[in-house]
Order: sequence, then C-alpha cells, then structure tokens
Amino acid sequence: MNNQFSIRTTVKLNNGIDMPIFGLGVWQMSEGEETEQSVLWALEAGYRLIDTARLYGNEASVGNAVRKSRIPREEIFVTTKLSPTDFFKVRAAFQRSLDKLGLGYIDLYLIHWPIPLMKSSIWKHLEKIYAEGLVHSIGVSNYNVTQLEALLSTANTAPAVNQVQFHPFSYKRELLDFCKSKNIVLQAYSPLARGKRINDPIITDMARKYNRTPAQVMIRWSLQKGVVPIPKSSHRNRIIENANVFDFQLGDNDMKLLDRE
Repeated sequence: MNNQFSIRTTVKLNNGIDMPIFGLGVWQMSEGEETEQSVLWALEAGYRLIDTARLYGNEASVGNAVRKSRIPREEIFVTTKLSPTDFFKVRAAFQRSLDKLGLGYIDLYLIHWPIPLMKSSIWKHLEKIYAEGLVHSIGVSNYNVTQLEALLSTANTAPAVNQVQFHPFSYKRELLDFCKSKNIVLQAYSPLARGKRINDPIITDMARKYNRTPAQVMIRWSLQKGVVPIPKSSHRNRIIENANVFDFQLGDNDMKLLDRE
C-alpha cells in the first residue's frame, strides 16, 4: 500500500486474495440490533470489511446485516475467529461460526489467541479447512515474532494476517517489520487505544493542525504504516467519521512524532 488510497482500496494477501485496507470491528457489541445496525451503517458508509469473533457472541447479527444490506456477498470481507475455548474442537467451532454467519463461506478465519503447546495441531486443522475452500484465508491474532517464527517453521500454509493491538501508544515496530518481511498483513484492532488516549496533547495538537479529529489522526497513522485498522464504533456519526481518513496525509515529521520512539 502507498499513501494514496481510498476506502475501497485492497491489499493482496500472500495467497492472492484481496482484503480491504480498512474495516469495522464489532467487539463488545451486543447481539441483535446494536451489531446489525452498526454493520449496516458501516456498509452504507463504504466499509467492506467486517471483523467479528465467536467470543464476541454477535456472528449471527453480522450475517443478518450483510444479507439485509443487499450488497453482493463477494464484495464484503468477513473475518471471524477461533475461540480459545474451542481449541480441542476446531472443526466443530468453525462450522458453528459458518452456520451463525450464514454467508456460505468465511473470508478470513483467525486463531484468536496463541496457545504455545498446541500451535502446530491447531494450525493443521485450519489448513485442512482452508484446503476445502470453506474459508478463503487463514491467519492468527495476538502473535508476537517468536510465536510467528514457530508457526512458520511447521506450517504448510503461511498465515495471511496477524491481528494485534496497534496504535501510536502501542507501536510494534519489530513485529510490523517481521510481518512485512514474511508477507503477512498486520491488522490493527483497537487502533484508537479504546478511546483512552484520545485527549493526548500530541494527538489533539495534530488534529487541530490537519483540521481532523484525534481519532482520524490515529487511524491515518495506522494506514500510513501499511497496517489495516478496524476501529470499533456503534455510533453512526463516528462510523462515518472514522472512515473519513482518505483525503489527507500526515507528514513524515508528524508520523515520526506519533511513533514516540
């Protein structure tokens, strides 16, 4: 990805699949109206990547919203994740998520958290599901460099994505560099630091400089790092605001200032 892109820009994963460079996370959204309405608002605003997980308990609502949107299924990229409680029943857990979503297939299936003593066997299950075509890409979440190296040493299919917490106050430069070197896309959950640092003086000063909100500055920083941010919001105005980050660019000095190194 370069710095000139839009909400419809995609990044090509290491298996040739195109994934949107920006999406909506639905962590901590309740099943039913909250999740469905948030996803519908996001899709209306141009989002085409929706990130859920079995742990979130709202996969069915994501599926309902995708169907209600009447947007062709192939235009929407849906991610869900294997819960740590399901590591001994991977196939059944995947099928349950597939059924709850009700979308025919899953675009990206992630191991939600690493379990050191079980990494090889779990990944083999995901590789089998991937080989059958029920999921278009597989990956991991919350993996560090050491854990990725261990996985890559035994994997027949390299993970396409590693989803981690990533924002200016949690800048994982070594992990980002490693993922880039292995052609693994780094995806950022909580790119707004869960709202806890939105009033940081450096962020707010920069927001005034660019005539943007602090949230837009933080999201833009992630995009310019080549990371795929998936900010969570259930408020229509913020969903729209978070996506309004493709018509400005942070300068090099400001990027370095936000790196905080």
